[in-house]
Amino acid sequence: MLELHQFRHSAFCEKVRLILAAKRLDYTVVEVTPGFGQLALFRLSGQRQVPVLVDGTEVIADSSAIALHLEAHYPTPSLLPVDPRARAQVLLLEDWADTALAAGGRMALLQAMGTDSVVRGALLPDATPAPLRSLLGALPTDLFAGVGEVMGRSERQQLQTNLEQLAALVSRHPYLIGDQLSLADLAVAAQLSLLLFPASAGAPLAGRGVAGVADHPLLEGLFRWRDAIYAEVGRQPEPVNSPDPQTPAAAS
Repeated sequence: MLELHQFRHSAFCEKVRLILAAKRLDYTVVEVTPGFGQLALFRLSGQRQVPVLVDGTEVIADSSAIALHLEAHYPTPSLLPVDPRARAQVLLLEDWADTALAAGGRMALLQAMGTDSVVRGALLPDATPAPLRSLLGALPTDLFAGVGEVMGRSERQQLQTNLEQLAALVSRHPYLIGDQLSLADLAVAAQLSLLLFPASAGAPLAGRGVAGVADHPLLEGLFRWRDAIYAEVGRQPEPVNSPDPQTPAAAS
């Protein structure tokens, strides 16, 4: 059984979940608790970052490395084209999604957290005590005014431009590269999940997003495309299995 060590609201973990869904692979989830849980993750994988996939005796870190591992060991359906040119395009677009798009999306989400108490509270780790979660959600938004300044006007405009270009790419074609689902589609869709939370995010996040992006009329088609990708792979919310620090296998 495959085991995914993750943060639930990480776009890179979402990318891996989309790949697993596309390949119809069963897996269990270990939700990593920031801090203590990352020490256990380090003992398992040699680093503290998620996602980490355990496949039998193999431990694979990094969403791109996990994607290549799954493609090699579970090749059906294939998410990488056979044609070298198309394969290169898919991998380049995946890398762009994981870097430039991810950076812009993170900054925009920080702004949203500064003004939306529901998003702020829901993105806290699952292990956060309920009183602390309620306290942070109830804090006045003006205390988070500095968060909204993290992303400058030019950075926000670049993100908007990138998203509009993506919207144009998918306006007449169901996939970014070629005529079938690829890793590029899943990498981009995963990053979009933090700008307008999909149904798989569950309550209370589903349908909420970054103001000025999630509700921008020029981007409606892009998010419809994202939702169509989710529907195609059957991405559904899964229960989270919290690691038990007293159990060696779970603590790893």
